[in-house]
Amino acid sequence: MGVPRKPFSLLSVGVLLSWLALLAAALLYAHPGLGGVQLAPSSGLVLVLQALFTALVFLHERNTAERLRGVDFIGLLRRLLLGPALLAVAGAGLHQLLLALAPGFGPDSVAHTAFYTLNVGLFVLLLARTNYAWRALVLFRGSERLRRQWVWFEVLLGATLLLRLLPYAPPIGLSSALLGVLAAYGAYLSGRQKWVAYLSRRQKIEAVLLQLAIIGVMSVFVAYFLYTKAAFRLVGPAPQNAFLLLNAFFAGFYALMGLLVTLFNLPTAGVFEQKREEILSMQRLTQLIQRGQTTTEVYQMFFDSAIQTTRADAAWLHIDAIDDEDRLDLYHRLSAEQAAPIRELLAEFNLGNLEYFNNDLVGSSFRRLQLPFGSLMVMPLGSSKRQYGNIYLLQEAAQAFDRESLSILQTFASQAVLSIENLQLIQASLHTQRVQDELKIASAVQDSLIPKNLPIDNWFEISSYAVAATEVGGDFYDFLHLPGRRLAVLIGDVSGKGVTAAFHVAQMKGIFHALMQENPLARNEREKFPVPSQFMTQANRALGRCLEKSAFITASLYIIDYEHGGFVFARAGHCHTLYYHSIKEEVSYFQTPGLGLGIIRHDGYEKHIKNQFYDYNPGDVMVIYTDGIVEARDAAQEEYGEERLQRLLEASYYLNADQIKAHILADLHEFSKGQPMHDDQTLLVIKFRSAQPETGL
Repeated sequence: MGVPRKPFSLLSVGVLLSWLALLAAALLYAHPGLGGVQLAPSSGLVLVLQALFTALVFLHERNTAERLRGVDFIGLLRRLLLGPALLAVAGAGLHQLLLALAPGFGPDSVAHTAFYTLNVGLFVLLLARTNYAWRALVLFRGSERLRRQWVWFEVLLGATLLLRLLPYAPPIGLSSALLGVLAAYGAYLSGRQKWVAYLSRRQKIEAVLLQLAIIGVMSVFVAYFLYTKAAFRLVGPAPQNAFLLLNAFFAGFYALMGLLVTLFNLPTAGVFEQKREEILSMQRLTQLIQRGQTTTEVYQMFFDSAIQTTRADAAWLHIDAIDDEDRLDLYHRLSAEQAAPIRELLAEFNLGNLEYFNNDLVGSSFRRLQLPFGSLMVMPLGSSKRQYGNIYLLQEAAQAFDRESLSILQTFASQAVLSIENLQLIQASLHTQRVQDELKIASAVQDSLIPKNLPIDNWFEISSYAVAATEVGGDFYDFLHLPGRRLAVLIGDVSGKGVTAAFHVAQMKGIFHALMQENPLARNEREKFPVPSQFMTQANRALGRCLEKSAFITASLYIIDYEHGGFVFARAGHCHTLYYHSIKEEVSYFQTPGLGLGIIRHDGYEKHIKNQFYDYNPGDVMVIYTDGIVEARDAAQEEYGEERLQRLLEASYYLNADQIKAHILADLHEFSKGQPMHDDQTLLVIKFRSAQPETGL
């Protein structure tokens, strides 16, 4: 995962102390007896101190935060030129000027030695800064393999340069061959600088000028060290001068390679290939819909594409849960223990669902988490409909992410969310289609259960009306002729709607036809068929085994006996019966007790259901309905109500059954005009004929 960086302050102190030690050794080496110190250091000690100082400077620069900030390539080169390069050139130029003009500032002077050692320090600092500037440019959008190759190059180059400090000089042929191989390897790596393809025409011109200036700085130092070579023997051992010359050569050589890359755009094809991969990844996200993949597979595809595009060293995708099945966490080289504190810290600063990137985790509030990473980028996944979650991408290096990476990831995230929501729409559509198919089947079943032919008799007229508020309603009614000139009329309402309600309607009608069959064990004719209260008790017992706990059924059962001119009925929580008395010439409701079926599911139910007997007269009218009639609403959300229904019957009782029904419905529809139907509506009008047949017929 990476090694936590060492404190910069300790390295800075080490660099300063090593340079002071080098200065002291150089002064005593060039001027034995200076300050009363008679012991002159050996050339080996000077070379060791030179190596130590150089190694510490390079190590300090390596452990400094990445100097490339996003895609600010021009800023990186400008800071290099106007910082250590300008300072080093100024030091070298001033030294040359003093050597030429200042009397007493000769090659054998203490001031010359001190100034020369100062310039050596500035030059090494410039070399280190230049090396890691090229490193940042070479590794920009580079693969993990390229990073490993650069590390090997860095080790080999450092070892080769430091070996030049040894007093032993290898044969010129072998030395030249090794340096040539190293130069070729460095040229190969330098030729893979993809950053050039991100420059505009104006930026490219500016980059060329800055690189030419840096090459010029390196040329100045080569000339400086060649010019002072003769006098240098008085300051330090010969290998030190060779070491500095070789450093200047390599720095200038790789600056030249960078210039050539900028001029000829060598890595542009590689950048286009990367862009092509990004486009293909986006296409694959889109194609997931066409292949019918799941949302989890879309998330996985997005996760992999984001890691590949941003070159993330570690990543975490967290999808919040609406229900337990929606939650998802995907990890890449990151543990859940490392991931959770990141989200908590972002939430602490109200950054939980915002686009965010931090290229300096070590120098920010994230340092308390002690993460082995230098850069973090967070991208939320969401739309106007829902916030899905976040993707967290991390890189070990600081300054690793840029605005372009954020923009690309934003495009990927938008495409992923679009894919997910399209998949959800498809799944919802398929589910809706299945539900509609089920409703059509249930509606067909329910339609088959509604009597198509009403009973026709010389004693009465019947007119019916039934409309469901949805495709499948819960209202039902049925008729059954019984022996002895009797008619059973059942009306009811199942709680709920849809397929379940239709199933319970079928059950109730099945129970009705089963229980109203003749009992062969009856002692007399009147006991062959159950009276309404007995039917309700037996139906409640049967329904108790199949109704859901929250479901119930209201119903009323009427058994009309024409031979004796009367009827008996029982109400199981259903609407009260509206009745016109032709003798009394008044309209009233039968106020009878009763409890819905399925509310009490034990033998005590029979105590809550009673029979009511009534002798009808010719011309009487019975109006039976479900609550969708009296609970219909107008624009002011006022209910139609029992009183209005009663007034309608008072005004229309003299009409026939069909006309009474039409009169009530016309008023009902005018009342609720423009309002949606909230509940199923069922209406039965039974009118006993004014001229009843002779019972003897």
